[in-house]
Amino acid sequence: MKGLTAALTAGFLFGTGLAVSGMTRADKVIAFLDLADGWDPSLALVMVGAIGVHFVLFRLVLQRPSPVFASQFGVPTRRDIDARLVVGAGLFGIGWGLGGYCPGPGMVSVSSASPHALVFIVTMTAGVLLYQAFDRFLAANRTPAPAQDA
Repeated sequence: MKGLTAALTAGFLFGTGLAVSGMTRADKVIAFLDLADGWDPSLALVMVGAIGVHFVLFRLVLQRPSPVFASQFGVPTRRDIDARLVVGAGLFGIGWGLGGYCPGPGMVSVSSASPHALVFIVTMTAGVLLYQAFDRFLAANRTPAPAQDA
């Protein structure tokens, strides 16, 4: 129960920060992304602040033997750059630019019942489900690599 309470508190704090900073306003995000016409650099300050806080606290937290509500840290270990990562990052960027939201602020914006936010979340969810179906299809039709002789 403590873990759930901590997760809900962290989510509420994160959502509040997104709303206060303007990250939940698609027009503000698009103004930040549009370098040619009336660029709004204020979200860059939000990002620099978030990166600074993360940079310091991440290192402090990892000095603990384990997380408070889990047996071990779930830190990614992969460092390679493959086609799947590049395509995913590209699709994320296209969605962010077209919709004016990335997933977190989009989810927070749904609480305002904004039709724009609702359309974004529905299409993002559809994209996730399509990806999962396609990934399962590829996995099921992948031919195993030939065995190598010893």
